[in-house]
Amino acid sequence: MIARQAGPDDAGELVRLRAVMLRSMNPAEWSDGWREPARQALIARLSAADDPTMAAFVVDRPDGTGLASCVLGTIETRLGNPGDPTGRSGYVFSVATDPDLRRRGYSRQCMTALLAWFRTRGIRKVDLRASADGEPLYRSLGFVRTSEPAMRLRL
Repeated sequence: MIARQAGPDDAGELVRLRAVMLRSMNPAEWSDGWREPARQALIARLSAADDPTMAAFVVDRPDGTGLASCVLGTIETRLGNPGDPTGRSGYVFSVATDPDLRRRGYSRQCMTALLAWFRTRGIRKVDLRASADGEPLYRSLGFVRTSEPAMRLRL
């Protein structure tokens, strides 16, 4: 199987795989109310042909019944700094493979395609948050732990 760039028609399956990833993180609370807004957002963002700032790469299930694996990433623009004058960076926010199809290299194919997409757009830095299961893959692709602590405020 070879990774391909996802389009708006893949939005439902992308949301399904995102739920696989999110459930694996054992959330304290769960509801499905996020699924339809997420699907609509993906349709809109993946349809933007002018200046796309989001991309998804997928591997189809071998039996043709949907997606086996996916990765989604965005280009974020902040103010530049000495290490990155453009202020543009990539962020990987969803990597998932159906449990019955793991350990076949599908996530690696998707990640490699997304990283190439970032490179063609001049992105010099890509961030992600790694689970313990995903960290070996990301390290093999050149990702390293940073010293920047993350903090969050829910409003």
